[in-house]
Amino acid sequence: MSGNGGDDGRTGTHVVAHAGSTDPAAPLVVLLHGRGSDERQILTLAGHLPEGPAYAAVRAPIAEGGGYAWFANRGIGRPVAESLAENLAWFRAWLDEVAPSGRPVVLAGFSGGAAFAGGLLLAEPTRCAGVAVLHGTLPFDAGLSVEPGRLEGAHTFVAQGDGDHVIPRELLDRTWSYLTGESGATTRSHRDAGGHGLGAPAVGALADWVSERLDLSR
Repeated sequence: MSGNGGDDGRTGTHVVAHAGSTDPAAPLVVLLHGRGSDERQILTLAGHLPEGPAYAAVRAPIAEGGGYAWFANRGIGRPVAESLAENLAWFRAWLDEVAPSGRPVVLAGFSGGAAFAGGLLLAEPTRCAGVAVLHGTLPFDAGLSVEPGRLEGAHTFVAQGDGDHVIPRELLDRTWSYLTGESGATTRSHRDAGGHGLGAPAVGALADWVSERLDLSR
């Protein structure tokens, strides 16, 4: 882990759990956990994703409720703009260190981690080879542009469950519509009848997409 100063409840340190390849040049898949969870829980997803990449699960910077959060909330799925901006800068400092230009990166976030991943996507649409928004919302109305065509050249994966009653349906629908339509992104989508969790079909679709984005078939 690497140190980085912080305030406003932030831990000030990048805490990261690893799986997969130990080659520092291997493609990197970064996993971002949900609100109130931690890096160890989301790292279990790596066991269901393709072999070959390095997997890094990052702990969110704000301690909350026995777990951690990526930003202060105005409500579920509605980040405080200043908190999101500050913590995106904190995250990018780590990402730029471990994945300099030339190392392919796929970012996959679940729930609150999906909103955070979406924040990086909107701030830097082509920074990553792909961004997966899993059972979560983009950070709308949080100081980032969601104009039509904003994500031209970006590759995204969006997964949702029709039975998800955690994230407001309005935000889920707006996220789905934007990513699969006016954003301009090349988007793979998966929808099933499940709730607020990743079932086997969604994980399988995610694994196929990760393999494709990182060209692991070579």
